[in-house]
Amino acid sequence: MSERILTSIADLVEQTPDVDNRAVFNRLWDILGAMDQRIRERFELHTDPCCEPFADYRKLGGSEGSLTTRSGPEVDWYVHSYIGSPESTFTNMHITLSLGPQSTVPHFGFALGTVPDLFMYMDYLPRVELAANPDYVDRYYSDANEEFLDLQEDPRFNPFISRDLYTRVALTPTAVCYTAKAADDVIEKISGIGFKRLDQWLSWVDEAETVPHAERAALAQRDELIRRTICERDPANKVAERLFGEEAAEGMVTTLWGGNRTLPRPGLA
Repeated sequence: MSERILTSIADLVEQTPDVDNRAVFNRLWDILGAMDQRIRERFELHTDPCCEPFADYRKLGGSEGSLTTRSGPEVDWYVHSYIGSPESTFTNMHITLSLGPQSTVPHFGFALGTVPDLFMYMDYLPRVELAANPDYVDRYYSDANEEFLDLQEDPRFNPFISRDLYTRVALTPTAVCYTAKAADDVIEKISGIGFKRLDQWLSWVDEAETVPHAERAALAQRDELIRRTICERDPANKVAERLFGEEAAEGMVTTLWGGNRTLPRPGLA
């Protein structure tokens, strides 16, 4: 039977600080690299200069990582990043893509890491209130529900329960949020689900209905508020502060949600 994990990411890392996860990190980062390639083939994207100070975390001292942020005609904010010390337990890799307000297709969120066990997160971040929009739920979450139930039944996967209330509020009922031993079959299963979700999401983008111009400003404001709050209240920010200091960590978080962006937001003109 799987175990529920209620210990924070920071405490999990603190409890086992010296696990060499370089080989696992390399495999996981390759998965995100392949996802990034697929995304960049589909969308026109431009790198925002605001991420240049974080192109190589090693220049900040302590550990390693990189943070790249992009935007484009269909994409409000795209993050491809990693942070950590692969030889010392902790790594965290992210792909998050927030669409522009031209549609209400959910945003795409994906993360892998080591704490020291494999940590995984996947979700479609909704653009509407789910309980008030059952057709939206059926359209975008029915297939993910079957995956969620399958993972709940798989004893290899331990549900990760965030101690932060808002973090749990921001998760949909079909979010993938687990830890597991980094065995080959586990990584293959998670990779398969991740690419399946990405391909499904890209098909929704291609088929999306257009949001009227009069409704776009409010949708863009809602999207940014939620993205900012998730980033600023992420409990794992404490790990970044330990690795790089409070000032650098604050700059990373601001860049993650787009608070210092220079590129214009799409779909509003």
